Amino acid sequence: MNELNLDQLAFEKSPDGLIPAIVQDANTRVVLMQGYVNRAAIDKTIASGLVTFYSRSKDRLWTKGETSRNYLHYVSMAADCDNDSILIQAKPNGPVCHTGKDTCWGETNQGEFLDHLERTIQDRRDNPNEKSYTSQLLARGINKVAQKVGEEAVELVIEAKDDDKDLFLGEAADLMYHYLVLLAAKGYSLEDVREVLRSRHQ
Repeated sequence: MNELNLDQLAFEKSPDGLIPAIVQDANTRVVLMQGYVNRAAIDKTIASGLVTFYSRSKDRLWTKGETSRNYLHYVSMAADCDNDSILIQAKPNGPVCHTGKDTCWGETNQGEFLDHLERTIQDRRDNPNEKSYTSQLLARGINKVAQKVGEEAVELVIEAKDDDKDLFLGEAADLMYHYLVLLAAKGYSLEDVREVLRSRHQ
């Protein structure tokens, strides 16, 4: 993506001095909504960490979620090749559309299943449910979570020596799940791991 240079944004192309801003989920890459921004809206977004637009109907700056509390937590911003629109990557607090849908196009913001599973695990960490195995495991502490990852890794290695596809894939799934729980317990995410891998292959 093009690095954002605020001084090069072509606000003057529009009579009202606004440029369109597309918001994309930073994790799932699903497109969430479109709004319009001016320089003040961009400055507030960066300063507050909450995506802010210029509302043409209200004729003022408008932070997404100021009424619903479904904020868009700002991650990054980039301009297109003509500097007359921007792409904002953010992490949504909840449904983005005023209709209650995940996106303004009615799509489900699920992305890849692993990302969906990771968000579920993080929710069990942040909002414990006594009936949830994930919550119960996390409550037992980091040592127990790490131990489970080790146990599942050994079981996967054992199954790798045989030719039972179902057992092998079952153990692989168990290991992946517990690995995601360990990441959540440590306060990290799959995206943190992806960044390490990207840096190794640049």
